Amino acid sequence: MGIFQNLFSKGGVKVASPMNGRLVSIKKVSDPTFRDEIVGKGAAVIPSDNRICAPVDGVVSTIFPTGHAVAVTGKGGEEILIHIGLDTVKLKGEHFTIHASEGQEVKVGDLLIEADIGQIKEAGYDIITPIIICNSDDYTEVVMKEEGDVVQGDEILTLRKA
Repeated sequence: MGIFQNLFSKGGVKVASPMNGRLVSIKKVSDPTFRDEIVGKGAAVIPSDNRICAPVDGVVSTIFPTGHAVAVTGKGGEEILIHIGLDTVKLKGEHFTIHASEGQEVKVGDLLIEADIGQIKEAGYDIITPIIICNSDDYTEVVMKEEGDVVQGDEILTLRKA
């Protein structure tokens, strides 16, 4: 049964959507750094609201001063980067409100950042938000749920070790 059983087992680390929106393949992100999985494997969400929340229980390991990105290290060691929009570092913090701090313990759903998605779009930026497993090489599988609408807290990725 081996591989068949592993493929369909419910085991593994569950990663929740950090926001409401539409889940899409990382391959649909125009930035090659994310699309080509240079930073790691993952998925992307096209957000439908302004709240970006913790995708796992863990600790905020990095929060960029501009608020455009945040990393959370889960209790199982998973390193998750949430990059809100593409090239949004150029906004220098405009349209982002940080609600968390580095070293803060978080639970799934805790508010990390608010991003004014409408203003970011109006400023000409793509709002697609990559959710990257930076240490994806530590896992034998990074499996994305089927594309479609998600609400914050829905499982979007499952990480499995051999």
